[in-house]
Amino acid sequence: MRLALVFAASAVSLCGQLAAPNESGISIGHIHLMTPDPEAQKKLWTGVLGAEVTHAGTLEMLKLPGVFVIAGKARNPVEGSDGSAVPHFGFLVKSYAGMRAKLMAAGVQFSNDNAATRQVMARFPDGVIVEFTEDATLQVPLTFHHIHIATPDGERGRAWYAKTFGARPGTRGTFLATFLPGGEVDFRKSEKTEAATKGRALDHIGFEVKGLEAFVKKLQAEGYSFDDIFGSVFGRQQQNRSVDVVAA
Repeated sequence: MRLALVFAASAVSLCGQLAAPNESGISIGHIHLMTPDPEAQKKLWTGVLGAEVTHAGTLEMLKLPGVFVIAGKARNPVEGSDGSAVPHFGFLVKSYAGMRAKLMAAGVQFSNDNAATRQVMARFPDGVIVEFTEDATLQVPLTFHHIHIATPDGERGRAWYAKTFGARPGTRGTFLATFLPGGEVDFRKSEKTEAATKGRALDHIGFEVKGLEAFVKKLQAEGYSFDDIFGSVFGRQQQNRSVDVVAA
């Protein structure tokens, strides 16, 4: 498994918009997309899914229940999420039929549509696969549900998330899973190591961290390397503090 993870210091401006962290100080944070046309992504997320445009410093984010989606500008065409270590991410929706109709009206194609399970896999711009599954008990139209990781060794992945993030290990159906405030990380068995996410349309997944400095030092002590540290991680304003690490 090789995918880019971003850990961001919890910011005052985000309080109440994401789930409260677990005992390890971790919660689901954001999905970061890279696209040659950010406005096309933004139009779909706001117009069809009802995302609210908000900002953390100069960073524009699309706010949805339980998660933020960020659409960054890519200089070149990008590959889709299918075939990478994170082939898709998913939401629960109050109405499968209603969401399906909205997506069809917006011209979104489906890679899978199953009326029996009340689930649709939608192909968003740039080949980003987003899953929508009905939960009629929801009190809101939709909420974030999971990040799906494809790996030959799901047991290792689950153990890593449990140890590093304090995630609760378990299962969802046939999938190994770990549960965090705001959602879950599920592991699908793949026959080979899938492509890294960095540089693709779904570039990385992000987690909010309470006590980022101590968390980073802990990972460094365990031998993890960091791709990018934006500015001086421990010297900038809290809402702009983030660090990018590649998990093997």
